[in-house]
Amino acid sequence: MSDSKIIVKTTVSNSDQTAKVAAVLAPFLEVQDVLSLVGTLGAGKTEFARALIRALCGQELDVPSPTFNLLLTYDCAKGLIYHYDFYRLENPEEVWELDIEDAYHEGITVMEWSENIGDHLPDTALEISITIPDSGSDTGNDELREISISGDEDWQSRLAGIQGVI
Repeated sequence: MSDSKIIVKTTVSNSDQTAKVAAVLAPFLEVQDVLSLVGTLGAGKTEFARALIRALCGQELDVPSPTFNLLLTYDCAKGLIYHYDFYRLENPEEVWELDIEDAYHEGITVMEWSENIGDHLPDTALEISITIPDSGSDTGNDELREISISGDEDWQSRLAGIQGVI
């Protein structure tokens, strides 16, 4: 992600606010978009992905973590959503067994633990970083999260309008 810059950064204090950020982002996504969810274990990557997929599909769906399956797909009006969790991936080359080429070309790709696929993550991926701030324990709010959305010039242009909304 060579020309990647932060497009928007926000702090959320609960899962409803996380879902709002995902819902604001969803209408901007199209087929062939790749989203890389980055953060430590328990930071809320799956929670964000769940809210995003529900917003894209326009309904309350059961969206489990794909940790054990590695891939779950959802059909929505914009096309197929490929939801990956590469936490258990042992070798980056294993992505070719998981329909990654189809995902990149035919769907919207949402990836957790994308750092485990090495060079197979496109440079054009939108990065959504979710971190647990140190101040969360100071305030007594264990749900406090910082969400930072970064992307290349194309993403910066496409998402220029979300800065005032999130």
